[in-house]
Amino acid sequence: MIRNLILFAAFLTTVCSIQAQILNPVTWTGKVEKLSETEYNLIFEAAIEENWHLYSQDLPEGGPLPTMFIFEGAESNTDYKLIGSVTESPYITDYDKVFEMDLNYFDNAATFTQKIELLNPDLNAITGTIDFQACDDARCIYQQKSVTFSFSESATTDAALTTEATNLTDIFSGGASIETSAPAQATAAIPETNEKPENKGLWTIFFTAFFLGFLVLLTPCVFPMIPMTVSFFTKQSKTRASGIKNALLFGFFIITIYTLLGTAVSALFGSNAMYEFSTGVTFNLIMFVALLIFAFSFLGGFEIMLPNSWVNKVDSGANRGGVIGIFFMALALAVVSFSCTFPIAGTALLDAATKGGIAPIISMLGFSSAIALPFALFAFFPSWLNSMPKSGGWLNTVKVVLGFLELAFAFKFLSMVDLVLEWHILTRELFLAIWIAIFGTLGLYLLGKIKLPHDSPLPHISVGRLCMALLTLSFTIYMIPGLWGAPVELISGFPPPMSTNSESPYGVGYSKRTTISAGTGLATELPEHAHYGPNNIIAFHDYEHGLAYAKKVNKPVMLDFTGLTCVNCRKMEEQVWVEEPILELLNNEVVLISLYVDDRKKLPENEQYESELTGNTVTTYGHKWLEFQQVRYNTNAQPLYIIQDTNGNDISEPVGYMPDAEEYYNWLSNGVERFKAQ
Repeated sequence: MIRNLILFAAFLTTVCSIQAQILNPVTWTGKVEKLSETEYNLIFEAAIEENWHLYSQDLPEGGPLPTMFIFEGAESNTDYKLIGSVTESPYITDYDKVFEMDLNYFDNAATFTQKIELLNPDLNAITGTIDFQACDDARCIYQQKSVTFSFSESATTDAALTTEATNLTDIFSGGASIETSAPAQATAAIPETNEKPENKGLWTIFFTAFFLGFLVLLTPCVFPMIPMTVSFFTKQSKTRASGIKNALLFGFFIITIYTLLGTAVSALFGSNAMYEFSTGVTFNLIMFVALLIFAFSFLGGFEIMLPNSWVNKVDSGANRGGVIGIFFMALALAVVSFSCTFPIAGTALLDAATKGGIAPIISMLGFSSAIALPFALFAFFPSWLNSMPKSGGWLNTVKVVLGFLELAFAFKFLSMVDLVLEWHILTRELFLAIWIAIFGTLGLYLLGKIKLPHDSPLPHISVGRLCMALLTLSFTIYMIPGLWGAPVELISGFPPPMSTNSESPYGVGYSKRTTISAGTGLATELPEHAHYGPNNIIAFHDYEHGLAYAKKVNKPVMLDFTGLTCVNCRKMEEQVWVEEPILELLNNEVVLISLYVDDRKKLPENEQYESELTGNTVTTYGHKWLEFQQVRYNTNAQPLYIIQDTNGNDISEPVGYMPDAEEYYNWLSNGVERFKAQ
C-alpha cells in the first residue's frame, strides 16, 4: 500500500512537472462595448504573468514579433466592417541591447480595442486570431490564439448590449493550452495604464542630464560666468548672508527656467505622440542636420547667436535689482550661453521627451541643477574661487571635444533614417568607419597634431590632455575589429546591426567558411538544403533534410528550437556559441537544425494539416515547428536544445537558455560523446 502511494505520488509529480513546461503567461479575455445603434468596440484584455512582457503592435523592422489581430475576411464581410485599426493601452518603451533598438512592450496587463460597425443585425459571432510573442528574462514563447465573439440572440438590442455589456462568450484557444478563460479572469480588473519602472528610469534620466549639465559648465560660454557672478553677489551684497541668499536665488531661477522648458515640452507632447515622432524619419533627419550645425559651430566654423534685441531686453531686465533683477540675470545667463547650452540641453530634452510623462521635466531639473550647483557652492565657500582654474585655451578645447561628440552622434540619427527607409547606404561597416575617422581625428587633435580656428598656441600638452588622447585613440583602435564583424559591445546600440552590411555581410574582407568533411579534413560545398546560420555555422531549417544529412555524414543532430524574434536565442548565439570550444563543436561535430517557430512563410497547400492540439489548420512553417516542439517535448519556450542520434532519438536532456558557456559546453560535448559511444 505504501509502495503504491509512493509510486502514485512520483507519477503525479512527474505529470505535474511535465505539464508545467507548457507556458501560458498571457491570458486573454474579452468583452463588447456598445457605442451606438450600429457601432461597437471589441475589447481584448491580456493579463500578463509577473516577469513576463507582451510586445506592442508598434515595433520597428528587425525587432521581435509584434502583437497582431487578424479578422478573417473582414474586408469582404457584409455582416460587419472594421473601423480604423486596433488601438492599445499605453506601453513601456525601453532599449533592448540584443535587437539594438527601443522596443514597446506591456507588463502585467494590456488592453486592445477594435471598433466595428454592425451591418447585419442578425450576426451571431465574429471570429479572428491573435498572433503574439511573450518573453521573460530566460524564455520566449510564440502563440496564435483563435477568438470568437459570440452574441446572444438579442445582441443588437439596447437591453442586451449596454456600455457594460458582458453578454459575450469568449473562447480563446491555441498554442499548447486549449482552455476557456475562467469567469473570474473574465471580470478581472485591468488597470487603465501600465506602470513604468519609474524610479529606475527617472533617476537614470536625471543623472544623465546632470552629467551633461556638468559638461556645459566647462564650456567657454558658462565657465567664465561662475566667478564673475558669484563675486558680484558676494561683493555687492551688504552682508555675507545676503550674498549667499542672492546666489542661491540665482541658482533657483536657473533651475526654474530650464525646468519650465521641460514642463512645456511635457505638456505639448504626450508620451505616445512624442515617441512616434522621435522614431520617424522627419525627426531623425532634423536631428542629424541640427547636430551637424551644432558640431561645426563647436569646432569653430561659426557662432550660433540669438538676435541682439533679445539679449538687450534681457540685460535691461537684469538692471532692475531685487528678486526680479536676479531672475533676469539667470535668464541672461541662459540666453548668453545659448550657443553652448542649447545643443546639449536640446539633445537631453528630446531624448527625455521620447520617454513621455514627466521625463522632460526630470531631465531639465537634472541639467539645470548641475549648472546651478557651483553658484551656490562658491557663494557658501568664496575662498574656493581662488582654486578654480583660470579661463584660457583649455575651455575652447572642451568645446571642440563636445563638437566631435555631436558630430559622432549625428550619424546615429542618420543611421535610424537609413534603417527605416531601407536605403542600405549607411551600413554598419560605413558607420564604424566614420566613427573611427571622427574619434581618430579627435585623438590627433588632443595630441596637438591638428589646429582649429579658435585654438590658442599649444607649446606643450598637459598630462590630463595626454590621458584623454590615449583613451580616445584606444577607443578608436577598439572599434577597428568591428569592420571585420567583431561585436564592439562598448558601443552596442549605436552602430546599425550586422545585417545591414551590404558590401561585406560578415565583416570587411570576410569570406564564408566551407564545411569540413568528417574524417577527411577536405573542404566541401555547402550541403543541399543547408544555409549559413548564426556565426556562419552551416545549419538546416528543415528537420527531415537535416536528419537525412546527419545520417549521410554520421554525426549527431543538435536540434535548435528558436525564433526570428527570440531575444535569448540571439544572446546564446552571440555570447555563448562564439566561444571557441563551442564553435568548434558546432562547426565540426554536430549537424545543426534550427527550427524557427515564428516563421510566417506559408506551407505548400499539400503540406498543410490539422493541428493535433487545437484542431486548426497548420498553415505556416513556424506553426509546424512549434507544434512539433509542443507535441514531442511538451514545452513552447525558446530557445530549446536537444542532441539526437541519426535516427532522431534523443540522447541528451533538453536544455533551454544557458548563459554559462562552460555549462553549455559540458552539455554539448557530453551529447557528442554519447553519440560516439553508441
